[in-house]
Amino acid sequence: MAPIVTVSNLVKTYGSGFQALKGVSLEIEEGEILALLGPNGAGKTTLISIICGIVNPSSGSVHVNGHDVVKDFRATRSIIGLVPQELTTDQFETVWNTVSFSRGLHGKKANPAHIEKVLRDLSLWDKKDNMLRELSGGMKRRVLIAKALSHEPRILFLDEPTAGVDVNLRKDMWKVVQTLREGGVTIILTTHYIEEAEEIADRVGVINGGEILLIEEKSALMKTLGRKQLRIELSEPILDAGLPRGLEPYGLVLEDAGARLVYDYDAASGRTGITTLLAAVAEAGLRIKDISTRQSTLEDIFVELVEKRA
Repeated sequence: MAPIVTVSNLVKTYGSGFQALKGVSLEIEEGEILALLGPNGAGKTTLISIICGIVNPSSGSVHVNGHDVVKDFRATRSIIGLVPQELTTDQFETVWNTVSFSRGLHGKKANPAHIEKVLRDLSLWDKKDNMLRELSGGMKRRVLIAKALSHEPRILFLDEPTAGVDVNLRKDMWKVVQTLREGGVTIILTTHYIEEAEEIADRVGVINGGEILLIEEKSALMKTLGRKQLRIELSEPILDAGLPRGLEPYGLVLEDAGARLVYDYDAASGRTGITTLLAAVAEAGLRIKDISTRQSTLEDIFVELVEKRA
């Protein structure tokens, strides 16, 4: 199956000379959820803006459903929904009118039943007659999502969709995203919330300094780069003397005022070193109270990748 979005060697240099994108290439499969992670200034918003036809590239190309986003702007924009970072809404318009108007802007005929469904799915139905200035920041962000869904797009871009939204609203939005994906909508989101990517993404991309560092299936990424920690709780803490000499080769970290030993290891490796470590702990005369393991998170992987390219 051909990808629904193809980005080829995309470069964007602004008038100031700042190069926001440096030869970015990626393919997005129809029906997937792709999470783009990156620090501020990484190029996430610029990349989305070019795909959506809002910003022109300096060089390279983007094709959406087979159409060039520059030459065939109307054809591509009609199947794309965009939820921007900024809360750009008409403060003196009602929720119902602003969402309905957005549908009309994309050339779609009025469909009150669809607008009602969107508002109900986003828990906005009871606010449909409220002016936007009367809503909280979280509710205004929901309105932005409703506007993006008003014209029934096949592709939805969410640029920091849950910024400033409380935890409960954020989880509600994740459910909406999953429902959309089940309906065949392709979703690309940028986020600072690593747990968002862990919760809902099929694939994860890491972008930094205008370059794609990695795009991988989430499960494969965790398996390939994820590390584990062995956490050894001691019956009695190691005091000022520090680690016994026999434990120095293991790169252990002391935590909890010397009451815990932390050992990083590669879970995919055939030899983790755990057996010899535990033997060395016993030989050093340390009594073990408890042992547990901790899987590294996507945030750990993200930080590691960005630091390597810094």
